[in-house]
Amino acid sequence: MNVPIKPKGHPINFRYGDEQLVFERIKRPQATGRILIKVHPDCRIVVSAPEDASDEAVLCAVKKRGRWIYQQLREFRQQLEHVTPRRFVSGETHYYRGKQYLLKVIETPDQVQGVKLLRGKLEVSVRAKNAGNVSDLLTGWYRARAKESFARRLDAVLEEALWVTEKPQLRILTMQTQWGSCSPNGRITLNPHLVKAPRDCIDYVILHELCHIAEHNHGERFYRLMNQVMPGWEKTKERLDGMASNILPR
Repeated sequence: MNVPIKPKGHPINFRYGDEQLVFERIKRPQATGRILIKVHPDCRIVVSAPEDASDEAVLCAVKKRGRWIYQQLREFRQQLEHVTPRRFVSGETHYYRGKQYLLKVIETPDQVQGVKLLRGKLEVSVRAKNAGNVSDLLTGWYRARAKESFARRLDAVLEEALWVTEKPQLRILTMQTQWGSCSPNGRITLNPHLVKAPRDCIDYVILHELCHIAEHNHGERFYRLMNQVMPGWEKTKERLDGMASNILPR
């Protein structure tokens, strides 16, 4: 199982005013009668509903919140109008461990290329200023930091996962739709872009995958373990979901 960057569900259409909107229906992690509606910064509408709730009941609940949903969409769309693809030039901001750092690109034709975190800035030294070159260097730097950081955090949170008897193998792999995954034999794979998120978000993903070593499905036992090792994990998950558009490549 895995921690998706975007939850997988089936789409349902509804009309608000003159606009046709689509939301994803996903199963609520824990069985309650409530239907939860979330509008994400990338304008995805995700509705968490109990498995036994009919699509008609879910659609009715969504329509009742139509005005609020539309207002949320309008605000996020206005924000996205100002989001431009990264050009990897000085002055941009890039995330690392939940904080934003100014990018400073330095042209040094006769020196070794590399990335350093100095005085609140990400300094990238290149032989020639080229967006592709800067991007490649940053990608390598993030990957190296991810390998170190994830290994440390795995060691730290293993103390909470008492059901894990042997330290799992850790792999770093860029994934388009997942923050992390756990193979049937217990190997944990983490997305290097996760290192841009705060430490508690990293811990959440690792703990999520450690719980899958005990329970491969999202069943009652899985959520019991999650609540045991990370009370209030739902808020951390929501925080990570909200950061996705900022920390993933644009």
